[in-house]
Amino acid sequence: MTEIPRKLIVPKNITDALRTVIFPGGNQDVVSLDMAQEIRVAGKKVTFSLVFQRSDDPNMAAVIAACEEAIQSQLGPDVEIKGNITAKAIHQMERPILPGVKNLIAVASGKGGVGKSTVSVNLAIALAKTGAKVGLIDADIFGPSIPKMFGAEDIKPAGVRVDGKERIQPISKFGVSFLSIGFFVATEDAVVWRGPMASNALKQLITDGNWGSLDYLLFDLPPGTSDIHLTLVQTVPVTGAIIVTTPQDVALADVIRGVNMFKGKGVDVPVLGLVENMAWFTPEELPENKYYIFGQDGGVKLAEKLELPLLGQVPIVQGIREGGDSGNPVAFDENSIIGKTFAEIAANVIHEVDHRNTSLDPTKRVKVSRK
Repeated sequence: MTEIPRKLIVPKNITDALRTVIFPGGNQDVVSLDMAQEIRVAGKKVTFSLVFQRSDDPNMAAVIAACEEAIQSQLGPDVEIKGNITAKAIHQMERPILPGVKNLIAVASGKGGVGKSTVSVNLAIALAKTGAKVGLIDADIFGPSIPKMFGAEDIKPAGVRVDGKERIQPISKFGVSFLSIGFFVATEDAVVWRGPMASNALKQLITDGNWGSLDYLLFDLPPGTSDIHLTLVQTVPVTGAIIVTTPQDVALADVIRGVNMFKGKGVDVPVLGLVENMAWFTPEELPENKYYIFGQDGGVKLAEKLELPLLGQVPIVQGIREGGDSGNPVAFDENSIIGKTFAEIAANVIHEVDHRNTSLDPTKRVKVSRK
């Protein structure tokens, strides 16, 4: 008799198993109810917390037993789960921010002028083209460009009341929901804020936005490393980061610092890969020609050196600039050459996110310690 193969003992498969456990008296599972939290895997040992509304919930023992049975049924009897589920009351747990968002992705660059916002916008649209629910936050507080790139400079987000609280309704275009500080300041005004004010603005876009359920929420970060980056990783558990660079040496040197920031001790945000922008110039009238204005394959070689995936190479094409200026991003036309380029990058990002989620524990928010 052939033995049925068991699934790997990884957080995603544990979550999938727990989706079969329906809370008594209802029709929702413990994952949809956001009860299963702090899932940890160490070899065959699995631990997590089950969050109940009341500390004396009469269903507590039955739900814990059902979770143990579901995990051993799907992952095998040798999974060490018995006695490793901790029941907690809701007041003992910190409520998650953005509970309906599955993956939070930071798009960063070591220096300015490498086309990070262009990549963020077009990647978001390409992801939405796959059928995913996608959001985008313009976290470049001092240089917001997302409203212009989406052709939404004259639109103002509306306020909505959700569960008794005032929220900001994101703008939606091209299948992407997005917010930017640019919606709340005059286009010609310079944003002159100290670090704490900028950080609070980012927190408000995250926590007050009516984001609902999303597969991916992208953050277009300012260049370099700053208070904004720290605020992001302290506010939400970032699934992974994408680094945008150009092939030239001066940009590549800054990439290493950006990668080290995310992978550094205490931050521990996985880097999903690099995108090499402005990889070459192709004239519209000579589509087969490639001119390596900023050097050739610098991003490719750096990705190999850092042992990171190269998510894609984006050439310099006039249509990219025109699309960004006119508010009609090129990725929306998936039949164009650049549209296909961003579709490939989106496919690679989806693959890397899935790989990250099945092979690594969920990211934790960075805790601020004061002595």
